[in-house]
Amino acid sequence: MIPSPPPPAPITHRFRRARLLPWLLAFLGCVTVLPSLAHAASPRRPPNVIFILADDLGIGDIGPYGQRHIRTPHLDRLAREGMRLDRHYSGSPVCAPSRCVLMTSLHPGHGQIRDNREMQPEGQLPLAAGTPTLPRLLQEAGYRTGAFGKWGLGGPGSSGDPLHQGFEEFFGFNCQRVAHNHYPTSLWHNANRIALRNPPFPAHQRLPDTSNPASPASYATFSGTEFAPDLIADRAVEFVHRHRHHPFFLYVPTTLPHLALQAPADALARYTNAFPEEPYLGQASYLPHRTPRAAYAAMVSRIDDYVGRLLAALDELQLARDSIVVFTSDNGPLYDRLGGTDTDFFASALNLRGRKGSAFEGGIRVPALVRWPGHIPPGSSTTRQCGFEDWLPTLLDLAGVALPPSLRTDGHSFAPTLQGRPQTARPFLYREFPAYGGWQVLWQDDWKLVGRQLSRQGNRPPAPQWELYRLRTDPSETNNLAARHPRLVRRLRRVMDEEHVPSSLFPLAAIDDPTTPPGP
Repeated sequence: MIPSPPPPAPITHRFRRARLLPWLLAFLGCVTVLPSLAHAASPRRPPNVIFILADDLGIGDIGPYGQRHIRTPHLDRLAREGMRLDRHYSGSPVCAPSRCVLMTSLHPGHGQIRDNREMQPEGQLPLAAGTPTLPRLLQEAGYRTGAFGKWGLGGPGSSGDPLHQGFEEFFGFNCQRVAHNHYPTSLWHNANRIALRNPPFPAHQRLPDTSNPASPASYATFSGTEFAPDLIADRAVEFVHRHRHHPFFLYVPTTLPHLALQAPADALARYTNAFPEEPYLGQASYLPHRTPRAAYAAMVSRIDDYVGRLLAALDELQLARDSIVVFTSDNGPLYDRLGGTDTDFFASALNLRGRKGSAFEGGIRVPALVRWPGHIPPGSSTTRQCGFEDWLPTLLDLAGVALPPSLRTDGHSFAPTLQGRPQTARPFLYREFPAYGGWQVLWQDDWKLVGRQLSRQGNRPPAPQWELYRLRTDPSETNNLAARHPRLVRRLRRVMDEEHVPSSLFPLAAIDDPTTPPGP
């Protein structure tokens, strides 16, 4: 419960001469009017927005959600000074469609991009020209806008290029595939490719059989001189300093802790001999690493460093009370052992079922922290259900920017919840995903309906499976109640049908193909 503010201090002095009271009241009236006039002459600026998006970070990977092995002091501070969202859902179980939901406020049943799809020579399937996006709407409201990190919604020069979608500055990886190597040979700054002092090497290779797995020298060729996430963080902090006199929207989609496992020596040193280790030789894709657990922990702590630098910049510039800071992740953590990760050891998904690519809770329920001093109660948390599509209306609401009447959105502002005020529950939350077998998911109240095997697997037709869970009593989704509640399943499926608009690029065969036999 949010504590009530302390009562005003009592007046302890009395005046013995009543004739002094009118003079005193007149004097105090003048004193109190002057600050009011000053405030009226210089109204409070719209809040800055810093939105930090981790890549493949699990809900259990950071201290505010109970992580015990990895140190995240700055994220712990963010939680102490703000609100923790305990039922927050990414836009999708994988990168590009999740980011599409975040930028457009349309869930995957209505969105343009519903799966990762690479385009040549570089980049992913682009957003269409003129798409209403969060940065575009804030830019039109007078905000300076910058993106620093991984984009993934349209290659350089395409309609989806961040410079064509509301950002005035971009620095980082445009292409998700290139971002698999944290020591790339180049990064993009706006329309220019910036060369880095790193040697070229592929991000997917095994340790040679002739190399000694126990020797640090065997892994020297899998790193470089300039660690791209550090360079990106430098530019993000510079953006804050450069635009300190204007309201700004800073989007920081870092590439960490996405594979490959790579971290600078000083980051690794924090976890030297911290865990039992077995060298990863590259047998499950991505790059080998001699101490994979230490590498993963170091990458998560490096994100925490970046958060700390941004918070320090706000403090230095006296912008903390004028700035909303959001931290979250684009989807859940990787399946255990892929690329050398050990998400079971770190309890990256807590006790939740599923990982990245899955629409079970572990693949799509993500960490989320929000701070705005003086507006969001410190040390608070909420179990209100919310998702990536909700950020656009929520941030515009907090910034005092009206939604355009013609804008189509699936989001619901949860600004009242962030400010500690009561709010009605979200009517439902919907997701669909055509890959990893094909998924359709609906949350309503405590219930979650999961449709699986909805896409064709090679030449095989889909074989739909429907599962019903009551998350309040079964957060790990172990007890399928679909057979016990057939009427509820049918009712929730009708809502799913209403929310799904077929996409020729990303079909769900079991839903879109009229020849597919219906499920229960």
